[in-house]
Amino acid sequence: MANVSASQPDTPGTAPAPKLELGPDVPRRQPAWALTVLFPLGTIVLLLLIWEASCRWFEVPSYLFPMPSAIWQATYGAADVVFGHTLATSRTVLLGFLVSIVVSLPLAVAITSSPLIAAAVYPLLVLTQAIPKVALAPILVVVLGSSELPRVVVTFLVAFFPLVLAIAAGLAAVPADLIELGKACRSNRWTELWRIRLPYAVPFVFSGLKSAIALAVVGAVVAEFVNSDAGLGYLIQTSTAFFKVELAWGALMILSLMGIVLFQIIVLIERVFFPWSGSPDQSAH
Repeated sequence: MANVSASQPDTPGTAPAPKLELGPDVPRRQPAWALTVLFPLGTIVLLLLIWEASCRWFEVPSYLFPMPSAIWQATYGAADVVFGHTLATSRTVLLGFLVSIVVSLPLAVAITSSPLIAAAVYPLLVLTQAIPKVALAPILVVVLGSSELPRVVVTFLVAFFPLVLAIAAGLAAVPADLIELGKACRSNRWTELWRIRLPYAVPFVFSGLKSAIALAVVGAVVAEFVNSDAGLGYLIQTSTAFFKVELAWGALMILSLMGIVLFQIIVLIERVFFPWSGSPDQSAH
């Protein structure tokens, strides 16, 4: 073990105090990129290897549970088709996500600004989430037509609810001392919102954005199952109908990768533009 002791100046008649020594057993911290990139990537590769070996060892039929190598071959062989479907799903996801941001922010501000508005709006928000989106999607097709608009609406309805709750929670969590300080500085409601409430709510906002972008992928696929002639959800349906299970699994993996990439983009934006925003707990300090 390392010998650590405080060094004190020598005085006449006393023995010199031992020096501060750091032994070789002091633990070293792992670099940040290793924790955020290498370890997750290594875990995924390990799981894929176990998956491949298990399918080969137990001779699992490919139409039940294909090997990763077979999934790669089928997906790579139809790369042009898969790329077009990926672009279609990405467009629906991003449109629904952007609409959820545009609607959620003013709605959360309105909810936190008046108890009367909150009492009127919150039941409607819960109602939108209580309706199964798979049941709602065919009705939206009848009302809005067979186009991309119903798919964007379904994606928006799935994604915006956690974002509204997160923003409203952040705006309402501002300490009373900060509000009183703003009033002492003669700040109006707009200045209080822009200078005090929104900066304090930034960690909450990004927490909601991370949930919303992941749910937007789910909402887009649900909408594509009901009404679509393009997209990864449509590709999964048609592939399973013709027993192209490997291609369906490939589309499923691309959806998972899309969700991870979009989630990490939100994380990167938060770290670059709001480095002080670590979590809602940290923002209080």
